[in-house]
Amino acid sequence: MIFLSLLILVGAGPAAAASDAGSVSGQVIVTKALTKKRVTMPAYNLRGVSLAQPETSAAAGAVSGVDEFSRVVVYLEGPGLAAGKPMTATLTQKDRRFAPEVVVVPVGSTVSFPNNDPIFHNVFSLSKVKPFDLGYYPDGQTRLVRFDKPGLVQVYCHLHADMGAAILVLDTAQWTRPSDRGSFSLQDVPPGNYELVAWHRTAGFFRRHITVRSHETVTVNLTIPLQTEEATLSAPGSGR
Repeated sequence: MIFLSLLILVGAGPAAAASDAGSVSGQVIVTKALTKKRVTMPAYNLRGVSLAQPETSAAAGAVSGVDEFSRVVVYLEGPGLAAGKPMTATLTQKDRRFAPEVVVVPVGSTVSFPNNDPIFHNVFSLSKVKPFDLGYYPDGQTRLVRFDKPGLVQVYCHLHADMGAAILVLDTAQWTRPSDRGSFSLQDVPPGNYELVAWHRTAGFFRRHITVRSHETVTVNLTIPLQTEEATLSAPGSGR
Protein backbone atom coordinates (compact mmCIF):
# COMPACT_ATOMS: atom_id res chain seq x y z
CA MET A 1 0.00 0.00 0.00
CA ILE A 2 1.27 3.47 -0.90
CA PHE A 3 1.05 6.30 1.62
CA LEU A 4 1.49 9.96 0.74
CA SER A 5 0.48 12.55 3.31
CA LEU A 6 -0.15 16.23 2.74
CA LEU A 7 -0.58 18.91 5.42
CA ILE A 8 -2.13 22.04 3.96
CA LEU A 9 -2.73 25.41 5.59
CA VAL A 10 -4.85 27.93 3.74
CA GLY A 11 -4.68 31.53 4.92
CA ALA A 12 -5.44 35.05 3.91
CA GLY A 13 -3.40 36.67 1.16
CA PRO A 14 -0.90 39.48 1.66
CA ALA A 15 -2.26 42.50 3.51
CA ALA A 16 -1.40 44.72 0.57
CA ALA A 17 -3.54 42.67 -1.84
CA ALA A 18 -6.67 44.47 -3.01
CA SER A 19 -8.60 41.28 -3.78
CA ASP A 20 -10.13 38.69 -1.46
CA ALA A 21 -7.66 36.03 -2.64
CA GLY A 22 -6.10 33.67 -0.15
CA SER A 23 -3.02 31.49 -0.19
CA VAL A 24 -2.33 27.80 0.21
CA SER A 25 0.76 26.51 1.92
CA GLY A 26 1.65 23.19 3.44
CA GLN A 27 3.96 20.25 3.72
CA VAL A 28 4.21 17.13 1.59
CA ILE A 29 5.06 14.12 3.74
CA VAL A 30 6.15 10.94 2.00
CA THR A 31 6.05 8.12 4.54
CA LYS A 32 7.27 5.33 2.29
CA ALA A 33 9.72 4.94 -0.57
CA LEU A 34 7.61 5.17 -3.72
CA THR A 35 10.21 4.97 -6.47
CA LYS A 36 11.48 1.65 -7.74
CA LYS A 37 15.19 1.08 -8.03
CA ARG A 38 16.62 2.00 -11.41
CA VAL A 39 19.11 -0.45 -12.86
CA THR A 40 20.87 0.73 -16.02
CA MET A 41 23.00 -1.57 -18.13
CA PRO A 42 26.01 0.11 -19.74
CA ALA A 43 25.72 1.42 -23.30
CA TYR A 44 28.33 0.51 -25.91
CA ASN A 45 29.54 2.23 -29.05
CA LEU A 46 30.18 0.40 -32.30
CA ARG A 47 33.67 -0.69 -31.13
CA GLY A 48 32.30 -2.32 -27.99
CA VAL A 49 33.64 0.32 -25.61
CA SER A 50 31.41 1.07 -22.64
CA LEU A 51 29.89 4.56 -22.58
CA ALA A 52 28.70 4.26 -18.99
CA GLN A 53 30.20 6.55 -16.38
CA PRO A 54 32.77 4.65 -14.28
CA GLU A 55 31.48 6.05 -10.98
CA THR A 56 28.04 4.46 -11.48
CA SER A 57 27.80 0.74 -10.85
CA ALA A 58 24.11 0.43 -11.73
CA ALA A 59 24.80 -2.75 -13.70
CA ALA A 60 25.78 -4.37 -10.42
CA GLY A 61 22.56 -3.15 -8.78
CA ALA A 62 23.90 -0.11 -6.91
CA VAL A 63 21.27 2.63 -6.81
CA SER A 64 21.57 6.11 -5.29
CA GLY A 65 18.86 7.65 -3.11
CA VAL A 66 15.86 9.29 -4.75
CA ASP A 67 14.45 12.68 -3.81
CA GLU A 68 10.74 11.85 -3.75
CA PHE A 69 9.80 15.53 -3.45
CA SER A 70 11.35 16.24 -6.85
CA ARG A 71 8.75 13.87 -8.31
CA VAL A 72 5.76 15.74 -6.84
CA VAL A 73 3.60 18.55 -8.26
CA VAL A 74 0.85 20.26 -6.25
CA TYR A 75 -1.84 22.25 -8.06
CA LEU A 76 -5.48 23.37 -8.06
CA GLU A 77 -8.25 22.41 -10.47
CA GLY A 78 -11.49 24.38 -10.78
CA PRO A 79 -13.31 27.26 -12.45
CA GLY A 80 -12.02 30.79 -12.31
CA LEU A 81 -8.33 29.96 -12.13
CA ALA A 82 -6.02 31.88 -14.43
CA ALA A 83 -4.16 29.92 -17.08
CA GLY A 84 -0.39 29.85 -17.20
CA LYS A 85 1.53 31.65 -19.94
CA PRO A 86 2.89 29.28 -22.64
CA MET A 87 6.63 28.76 -22.48
CA THR A 88 9.45 26.71 -23.96
CA ALA A 89 10.93 23.98 -21.75
CA THR A 90 13.78 21.53 -22.30
CA LEU A 91 13.90 17.79 -21.65
CA THR A 92 17.47 16.70 -22.30
CA GLN A 93 18.76 13.23 -23.17
CA LYS A 94 22.10 12.83 -21.38
CA ASP A 95 23.93 9.77 -20.00
CA ARG A 96 20.99 7.65 -21.21
CA ARG A 97 18.59 9.52 -18.96
CA PHE A 98 16.01 12.25 -19.37
CA ALA A 99 16.80 15.39 -17.40
CA PRO A 100 14.83 16.63 -15.63
CA GLU A 101 12.71 13.59 -14.89
CA VAL A 102 9.57 15.73 -14.47
CA VAL A 103 8.63 18.77 -16.56
CA VAL A 104 5.59 20.97 -15.83
CA VAL A 105 4.33 23.33 -18.55
CA PRO A 106 1.16 25.36 -19.21
CA VAL A 107 -1.13 24.43 -22.11
CA GLY A 108 0.23 25.79 -25.38
CA SER A 109 3.86 25.33 -24.37
CA THR A 110 6.63 23.78 -26.44
CA VAL A 111 9.16 21.23 -25.19
CA SER A 112 12.57 20.77 -26.80
CA PHE A 113 14.18 17.30 -26.69
CA PRO A 114 17.93 17.75 -27.37
CA ASN A 115 20.15 14.69 -27.65
CA ASN A 116 23.39 15.27 -25.72
CA ASP A 117 24.56 11.65 -25.86
CA PRO A 118 27.11 10.22 -28.34
CA ILE A 119 24.46 7.67 -29.36
CA PHE A 120 21.11 7.82 -31.12
CA HIS A 121 17.83 8.22 -29.26
CA ASN A 122 14.21 7.97 -30.37
CA VAL A 123 11.85 9.89 -28.11
CA PHE A 124 8.17 8.94 -28.19
CA SER A 125 4.93 8.97 -26.21
CA LEU A 126 1.75 6.91 -26.48
CA SER A 127 -0.19 9.37 -24.33
CA LYS A 128 -3.73 10.23 -25.44
CA VAL A 129 -2.98 13.84 -24.52
CA LYS A 130 -0.18 14.09 -27.09
CA PRO A 131 1.06 10.97 -28.90
CA PHE A 132 4.26 11.52 -30.87
CA ASP A 133 7.35 9.78 -32.22
CA LEU A 134 10.37 11.97 -32.95
CA GLY A 135 12.32 9.33 -34.85
CA TYR A 136 16.02 8.54 -34.54
CA TYR A 137 18.39 11.48 -34.19
CA PRO A 138 22.04 11.85 -33.06
CA ASP A 139 24.05 13.96 -30.66
CA GLY A 140 23.68 17.69 -31.21
CA GLN A 141 20.19 17.58 -32.69
CA THR A 142 16.84 18.33 -31.07
CA ARG A 143 13.13 18.01 -31.82
CA LEU A 144 10.24 20.25 -30.71
CA VAL A 145 6.73 19.26 -29.60
CA ARG A 146 3.86 21.62 -28.77
CA PHE A 147 1.35 20.57 -26.10
CA ASP A 148 -2.15 21.99 -26.65
CA LYS A 149 -4.17 19.89 -24.18
CA PRO A 150 -3.88 19.45 -20.40
CA GLY A 151 -2.90 16.09 -18.97
CA LEU A 152 -0.03 13.74 -18.28
CA VAL A 153 2.40 12.75 -21.04
CA GLN A 154 4.75 9.84 -20.29
CA VAL A 155 7.89 9.98 -22.42
CA TYR A 156 10.18 7.08 -23.38
CA CYS A 157 12.96 6.10 -25.78
CA HIS A 158 12.47 3.31 -28.34
CA LEU A 159 16.15 2.37 -28.11
CA HIS A 160 16.57 2.38 -24.31
CA ALA A 161 13.74 0.83 -22.34
CA ASP A 162 15.04 2.15 -19.01
CA MET A 163 14.71 5.80 -20.07
CA GLY A 164 11.57 7.59 -18.94
CA ALA A 165 10.24 11.02 -17.99
CA ALA A 166 6.90 12.75 -17.48
CA ILE A 167 5.48 16.01 -18.82
CA LEU A 168 2.54 17.40 -16.85
CA VAL A 169 0.57 19.88 -18.97
CA LEU A 170 -1.63 22.17 -16.85
CA ASP A 171 -4.40 24.63 -17.73
CA THR A 172 -3.90 26.58 -14.49
CA ALA A 173 -1.19 28.87 -13.16
CA GLN A 174 -1.91 27.64 -9.61
CA TRP A 175 0.75 24.96 -9.33
CA THR A 176 4.03 24.52 -7.51
CA ARG A 177 6.83 22.06 -6.76
CA PRO A 178 7.67 21.21 -3.13
CA SER A 179 11.01 22.23 -1.69
CA ASP A 180 13.63 19.63 -0.83
CA ARG A 181 11.97 19.42 2.59
CA GLY A 182 8.48 19.03 1.18
CA SER A 183 7.08 22.50 1.88
CA PHE A 184 5.02 24.32 -0.76
CA SER A 185 2.95 27.47 -1.23
CA LEU A 186 0.25 28.66 -3.62
CA GLN A 187 -0.40 32.40 -3.56
CA ASP A 188 -3.33 34.61 -4.67
CA VAL A 189 -5.98 31.89 -4.75
CA PRO A 190 -9.42 33.42 -5.52
CA PRO A 191 -12.39 32.29 -3.40
CA GLY A 192 -14.11 29.21 -4.82
CA ASN A 193 -14.43 25.44 -4.84
CA TYR A 194 -11.40 23.51 -6.03
CA GLU A 195 -9.79 20.13 -6.28
CA LEU A 196 -6.40 20.18 -4.59
CA VAL A 197 -4.24 17.72 -6.51
CA ALA A 198 -0.98 16.11 -5.43
CA TRP A 199 0.67 14.17 -8.25
CA HIS A 200 3.63 11.87 -7.71
CA ARG A 201 5.29 10.36 -10.74
CA THR A 202 5.19 6.84 -9.32
CA ALA A 203 2.13 6.97 -7.05
CA GLY A 204 -0.14 8.95 -9.39
CA PHE A 205 -2.86 11.53 -8.70
CA PHE A 206 -4.49 12.23 -5.32
CA ARG A 207 -7.34 14.75 -5.06
CA ARG A 208 -9.21 16.44 -2.26
CA HIS A 209 -12.10 18.91 -2.51
CA ILE A 210 -11.50 22.23 -0.76
CA THR A 211 -13.44 25.49 -0.54
CA VAL A 212 -11.60 28.79 -0.28
CA ARG A 213 -13.74 31.64 1.11
CA SER A 214 -12.84 35.28 1.40
CA HIS A 215 -10.54 36.06 4.35
CA GLU A 216 -10.95 32.60 5.89
CA THR A 217 -8.38 30.05 6.90
CA VAL A 218 -8.77 26.46 5.72
CA THR A 219 -6.86 23.63 7.36
CA VAL A 220 -6.79 20.33 5.50
CA ASN A 221 -5.09 17.12 6.59
CA LEU A 222 -4.82 15.04 3.43
CA THR A 223 -3.74 11.44 3.83
CA ILE A 224 -3.34 8.91 1.05
CA PRO A 225 -5.43 6.74 0.90
CA LEU A 226 -7.97 9.56 1.20
CA GLN A 227 -10.01 9.92 4.33
CA THR A 228 -13.69 10.83 4.14
CA GLU A 229 -13.72 14.11 6.05
CA GLU A 230 -14.03 17.33 4.08
CA ALA A 231 -11.81 20.39 4.32
CA THR A 232 -12.34 22.41 7.50
CA LEU A 233 -13.12 26.09 6.92
CA SER A 234 -12.61 28.59 9.70
CA ALA A 235 -12.41 32.34 9.95
CA PRO A 236 -9.42 33.82 11.80
CA GLY A 237 -10.05 33.87 15.54
CA SER A 238 -13.18 31.71 15.36
CA GLY A 239 -11.58 28.95 17.41
CA ARG A 240 -12.73 26.25 14.99
